[in-house]
Amino acid sequence: MKDARDIIIRPIIGIMKDARDIIIRPIITEHSYDMIEMNKYTFEVARDANKIEIAKAVEELFGVTVKKVNTMNVKPKKKRVRYIAGYTRHWKKAMVTIAPGETIEIFAS
Repeated sequence: MKDARDIIIRPIIGIMKDARDIIIRPIITEHSYDMIEMNKYTFEVARDANKIEIAKAVEELFGVTVKKVNTMNVKPKKKRVRYIAGYTRHWKKAMVTIAPGETIEIFAS
């Protein structure tokens, strides 16, 4: 007989995220364009995504071989509009290094 724990926990572990839910958008700045020469591409990713999920998502979406993934959590900054104080949103950034000789076409133009 199955334990109640097997019935509840096991299906949750097997759920895979879609690649489009992990990679939110490319980051397009002067620094990120300079990093393209070193085969490093920058993306905004889901805050709960780990390096393995990010690597698999980039390989699936763009058809390249990922060599390394560096992630960082971007902290919110304090902003003010007239008398109302608030914060910008916090998000996660991933710098993905791909194999030499490969490119991602979204950054090509």
